[in-house]
Amino acid sequence: MAENYDVIIIGSGPGGYVAAVRSAQLGFKTAIVEREHLGGICLNWGCIPTKALLRSAEIMHYSDHLKDYGLKLDGKVSADTAAVVDRSRKVSLRLNGGVAFLMKKNKVDVIWGEAKLSKPGEIVVSKTAKKPMEPQPPVPKGVKGEGTYSAKHIILATGARPRALPGIEPDGKLIWTYFEAMVPKEMPKSLLVMGSGAIGIEFASFYRTMGAEVTVVELLPAVVPVEDAEVSKFAQKQFEKQGMKIILEAKVTKVEKAANSVTAHVEMKDGKVEKITADRMISAVGVQGNIENLGLEALGVKTDRGCVVVDGYGKTNVPGIYAIGDVAGPPMLAHKAEHEGVVCVEKIANFPGVHAIDKLKIPGCTYCNPQVASVGLTEARAKAEGKDIRVGRFQFAANGKAIALGEDQGFIKTIFDKKTGQLLGAHMVGAEVTELIQGFVVAMNLETTEEELMHTIFPHPTLSEVMKESVLDAYGRALNA
Repeated sequence: MAENYDVIIIGSGPGGYVAAVRSAQLGFKTAIVEREHLGGICLNWGCIPTKALLRSAEIMHYSDHLKDYGLKLDGKVSADTAAVVDRSRKVSLRLNGGVAFLMKKNKVDVIWGEAKLSKPGEIVVSKTAKKPMEPQPPVPKGVKGEGTYSAKHIILATGARPRALPGIEPDGKLIWTYFEAMVPKEMPKSLLVMGSGAIGIEFASFYRTMGAEVTVVELLPAVVPVEDAEVSKFAQKQFEKQGMKIILEAKVTKVEKAANSVTAHVEMKDGKVEKITADRMISAVGVQGNIENLGLEALGVKTDRGCVVVDGYGKTNVPGIYAIGDVAGPPMLAHKAEHEGVVCVEKIANFPGVHAIDKLKIPGCTYCNPQVASVGLTEARAKAEGKDIRVGRFQFAANGKAIALGEDQGFIKTIFDKKTGQLLGAHMVGAEVTELIQGFVVAMNLETTEEELMHTIFPHPTLSEVMKESVLDAYGRALNA
């Protein structure tokens, strides 16, 4: 007989485990199914460990510029690749244990294995299916395992995986996904990165700072192509100053493998093909939702382009089945998944005040050097939508704190509705902008106008003053330019 719950969540990534915690807080008997590692890809192989790697790269960057700060060091700082990777893995392990603690604290049952929907309201959990060369993940103590479980509400939070292009599939040795790129046994001397989205450009930034010769190939006419055009152009110039080679409007059509290198055939915009040889290649051409082997087809759950189709509250077209996070479609961001998890569970509970997520108010952050962050409409999109806008810009080069930090390259751009003063978008590139962007996210969520932002006192000296000056500039009132 199936063990019964109120809510079962399949997948323990950011969306899944947060949904489980909120479900338990609301009084639901809750279980979460995980097949490999608590915390999912973000915590174990994505957001968190990459930031640990990038922090090591940041320290390396500063060590290479000590003289800019009036400091001297006898000898040269070198990277211990194994130690850099080990630190990153320890950061993930610590947070992995934190998720286990949260499940125990909130009395959420952990079910270990692979789940499949057998019928509405019921799942069958089997032993995790792994590739022959991969070891079975260890089963944590005190968790449940194989069997049949039922719940009135079943939430899919199965995440996504790297997308592979036919004929250029990652092999784990010469052609990497972010999994292999995160745990290199040694630092490659040269690297080709296919794709300049957040994943591709972050690894390009890491490996370039650590000393590798890096070439980035991007199909679209701009790096970090989802960003505002001005931000993309500025970021590209900074990457190129660091020694990166950027090839835009080009695609890898073929890869030849040698014993310890790859040669990519890169087709340029004009149709000419250039051969580029590198020690390793990273395939970063996007991700696709994990919708396979869940029993969705048999139950008639609607999918589209590799993701589950949902409404603003995570509901699918089949009653009692929900989806959140990457598997529910873009933007594929951990913080979006977390919020979706909370919204989904609160809607199930008829919690007062719950409303659908507004995707225009979801910030995006890329942790390259320089950092990139944004929220809302780009200037091009605002104009395409027929909006009459005001645009403000302010450079970090005119900010006292940025100059003192030696991080004066970058700018903040704000876009307002000319008639109403509504903040439509904010776009940043430069030092610590991934921390600054939330100020504009809060402002947009509170429907703050330009006047209210102009009357807000920002502390001095801080990088955040660039935010205010950008607002002032949109209205011809910048004070320090």
